This record gives sequence, C-alpha cells and structure tokens, in this order.
Amino acid sequence: MTHTRSVLLASAAAVVAGLAMTASADAADQILSGAISAASGQKLDGVTVSAKREGSTITTSVYTDAAGNYYFPPMAAGKYNVWAQALGFEQNKTQVDLSANKKQDLSLKTISDPETRWRQLPGELVMTAIPEDSAEDVHMKQILHNQCNGCHTPSFPLQFRFDQQGWSRIIDLMKVIGGGGDRVNGNRPANQILQMNQQRLAAWLSKVRGPNSVMTIPQRPRPSGEAARAVWTLYDVPRNEGVGARALPASNADNDGTNWALGTPSRSGIVIHDDVMDFDGNVWFTANQDNYIVTIGMVNAKTGEVVYHKVPKGDGSGRAANAHGLTRDGEGNLWFNANVSKNSLGKINPRTGKIDIYPTPDGMMPLGGAVTIDVDGKGMVWTSAPAGALRFNPKTLEFTEYKTTQYRRPQGINGTYGAAGDRDGNGYWAEMAFDTIGKADGATGKITEIVIPENKKIRDFLTPQEVAAYGKVTDISNGNPYPWAQGPRRMGTDKNGDVLWVGDSYGSSLARIDTKTNKVQVIPFPSPAMQPYHIQVDSKHNVWGDLWTNDQIYRYDPSANKWTTFELPVRGTELRHISLDERSGYLKVVMPVYRVNAMGVMTIRSEEDLAKLKQMAAK
Repeated sequence: MTHTRSVLLASAAAVVAGLAMTASADAADQILSGAISAASGQKLDGVTVSAKREGSTITTSVYTDAAGNYYFPPMAAGKYNVWAQALGFEQNKTQVDLSANKKQDLSLKTISDPETRWRQLPGELVMTAIPEDSAEDVHMKQILHNQCNGCHTPSFPLQFRFDQQGWSRIIDLMKVIGGGGDRVNGNRPANQILQMNQQRLAAWLSKVRGPNSVMTIPQRPRPSGEAARAVWTLYDVPRNEGVGARALPASNADNDGTNWALGTPSRSGIVIHDDVMDFDGNVWFTANQDNYIVTIGMVNAKTGEVVYHKVPKGDGSGRAANAHGLTRDGEGNLWFNANVSKNSLGKINPRTGKIDIYPTPDGMMPLGGAVTIDVDGKGMVWTSAPAGALRFNPKTLEFTEYKTTQYRRPQGINGTYGAAGDRDGNGYWAEMAFDTIGKADGATGKITEIVIPENKKIRDFLTPQEVAAYGKVTDISNGNPYPWAQGPRRMGTDKNGDVLWVGDSYGSSLARIDTKTNKVQVIPFPSPAMQPYHIQVDSKHNVWGDLWTNDQIYRYDPSANKWTTFELPVRGTELRHISLDERSGYLKVVMPVYRVNAMGVMTIRSEEDLAKLKQMAAK
C-alpha cells in the first residue's frame, strides 16, 4: 500500500472557514457580505452566492436571506472569485479583494434563451417538465425514469436534442451498457425492456426533446428559512487523466458544475464515490473508477490538500484496487472495500494511514453488489455481497455469510445493493430488483425477507397486455427493473431507535421498516420526480438522504411528517452517499459531489449565528 499527495494543494493561508461557527473567527478573518438583486432592482431571496480564493481548492457557498442579503462565514484575507446565480438568471461573477470587511452587491440578468434556461435545470425539474398528457406519455416517461435514470441523472442526456433516429442510436448503445454508463461490453445481451420499447421510446423522446420540441420550463422555490441558512464547503478533488475514455484533468475541464447555464457536466476523469468524516474533521472518499493512484483518499478540511492511499489491484497491471463503500466505526477506524484479486474488506487508521485487508475465506462470497458498509450497535461491520450480506467481527477477524434465498429467479438476478446494521446487531440488505429487503438475525442467523409493496399506481395504469409483456422479461436486475418497481437502493438504521429507513429510488418513496415487527410503511416523496439514494439517521431520529437527480439533499422529520430540502451550489451533483457527524455539538452533513468530483460538507447556521455576522459585517 502506498500513499501520495495530490498536485493541487491549497495553501494553509488560504483556508476558507466554512465549517467554523462565527464565534471562533480568527482575528485576521474578514466578513464578505452584500445584496443580490434582479436587473429591475428587486432584491432576490434564496440566491446561491459562492466564493473561492485564488489558488485555493475550497469553495464556500451561502444563500441570500428574505431581504436579498448574504453573509459569508469569516474568511481569510485575499483575492476571491465571487459569483451568484439562480434558476432563470445568468451567473454574475466578479473578483473581491478581501483585505477588510467587504460589501459586494451583484445584479442578475434574466436568461432570455429557453435552451440556456433548460440546461440550468436539475434532473428532477427536467422530469417534471416532461408532459403526461397521454397514456403513451406516462408509460414512456416511466421507462425513462427506471431504465434510463438507473445510474445517471436525466439532466445529462436531456440537455441535448435529437430526432427519432438519433435517440434510437443512443438507445442502441445504452441497451448494451452496464449500470455505470461508460463501459461498453460487446458480448452483453440487449436490455429486454429497452429492446421491446425502443421504437416507441425513440419516437416519444423525439417528441418531447427533439429538434422542434417546445418545453415548458418549470420552477421550484428558492431556498428560504432554514435552507437559506445553510453553508456549503466544497473541496476539489483532481480529475484523474487515467480514468475514462476522454478523461479531463481538473485544469482543463470545461464544465465543473459551478456555472449552471453550462448544463450537467461529464463524468470523465472522476474517481470519488462514498464518503465519511474522520475524528479530526477531514473528509475521506473511495475511488470507484479504474485508475493508477488511489483506492481511498483524504481531503484535509483545513487546507484542501488531497492525500491518496493506494491498494494495488493484485493483477500486475499497476492499477489501484477500486473501492465503493465507506464508513467509520466508534473507534475512528474507516472501513471500505478494496477490489483486489478478490473483493475484500479494508480498514485504514486515518491518523497513521495503516491499511489492513481482509479477504473472505475460500468458499465464501466476496464483498460485492453495490458495496455499502455499515457498523451495527454492537460494533460488527456489515457489507453488501453479490447474493446477500456479510458480517465481520473486528475482534476475532471472522466473517459470517448471509445469503439471499432467491438469488436467481426465472425473471432475472436478485443482486444486492445497499446494506445496514441495526442497534441490536441484526443486518439488512436490499434486493433491489425485486423490491425485497433481506434481514439476518445477528443472534440466530435466521434470514427473513421483507417485501416492499410495489408501485401499484403504475402497474394499474398499464394495460393487461403490457403487464403480460413485462412478465415475460428474463433479465430483471437492479438497473433493469419493472415499470412498477420501488427499487430499494441504499438504507440506514436509526441507531437510537428500532427503524430501518430505505430509499426507494424508482418508486420515489421511503420505506419505513420496524426492526422488531418487520412492518413496512411506504412514504411518498413530495414529488414523483424525486429519487432517493442513500440514507443516514441523526441522533434526533431525523432521516437524511440525497436526492441524486435534484442537486439537493433532504431531511425528513418522521414525528412531524415534515420534509426540508437543501440545495447544493453546483449542478449535476448526482449524489450517491451521505454521512453525518455530530461529535462537535452541531451537525455536519458530508457527501461526495459526484460529477463535480468534489467533497461537500454542509452546516446550518442559527438565527443567532447570522445576527452575529451582521454585527461583524457592519463594523
């Protein structure tokens, strides 16, 4: 195992104190504030305002309040690039020399070009804009939602226009590409659902997003209240020139997500996947794409320095073993998977960098599926496996295997996606293709399968002939579900309660499962275009998760049945993992900002915090 430091090192003097509360501001730090208005002079609330010091790899973003004013946390003196933007408005970018408290007002021009306004949209608004005026619209939109949004946001392909032949050629490619969307396998059989719908889908796509299509541009409310008090800190991770067919180094990337009008960025060169924060506040990530330098990496939260740790792949190629899942245990160790000659469990001491690799014994499943890792209430490590889940005892170094009862079915493969452990030592895994949650009793080893009710609204909408046609499909899988699938993806347990929460990616819902009774309750999201991915639960029983096509995260308060969404400052985030850190007394929400190839941390300021900033800014 080796570790190297990235070539992009943000100077310690360039620290943006986005994670610090205002009371501990350094005496040399300054307050940047101002107002954002439309060209008419009207003050604009909920506008995203971002600042990045010259030479730094750290960007801090805040939002304007109800009066159109913004206040950054204290930041070090220096020259900053500052920009503001909102849906429907052009980005306005300027430079500010922050040698003392500085007020910088900006005015935003309305975007007049409909295509530019369309490219600004996050994926969920793109889906909202697609009409449902006929039965064909509803049916084909559901195929697009399930088969085409399995591993990328719809805002990426639908930022372009094609005629029927063009869309058909895209479907020709996509029906033989794996879930990652960037691996062509000439021997892969065509996706049967795409194959059977190809002509209809291409014709429909050319109608809703063809050369002559006229789209209605939907809107959503800008952040307000608590959501407008959020502070985002994004840490750049260099794009890797050895990743992807047309990899782009960070210095040459033409779209990094910071200017929404450029649309959703490409995935070329990105490496990051899952995340966690260590006990020192540094942010760690796994590298899930083939590359030569990193398996697991760390971003120093104070300087932005990126440190790479490489586990050799073990095939003599010189490549790094790729990784997917990542979590932290109660002692501060980080657990991840490393796909060496056998997909194995890894542990790294974040302070020393020491890595240990634990392969499963011969005859036992390796780690696999969409590897998700969690630590239960008794300190056991649970991880996804191709056909079930594995439990690892960190003290005895022993694995226990739990298998899905119906892995191969006549309709397809029942592979594993997410995994989690509860406070009583039981484990869970998502059998995503068939809307089932596997449960392993940690004490007895008994396996129970919990079925999540299907999306009955969609199934009942289809004709009996259409339902019968889908019943003949034999390649149902995680990325090729039935139109009526819920799609349980990644999950999280309430470690202070007896509830498992599951993100149903295709059904646009949460599944609440009582871990004592196995009773299931399906809770729809406010919009059917919202697609959840991963879930964590905080100490107050709030459910946190990423809406991976929205460029938003959400918090669901089950006691009040209340949803709150928090908007990210960049476009094309495609969030796939989320973690929480509450050790400092206030909540930090951490995530990999996927297409942007950055690590993000969000904190929420109180009204008192903002009042103090206003006083400081006025001096």
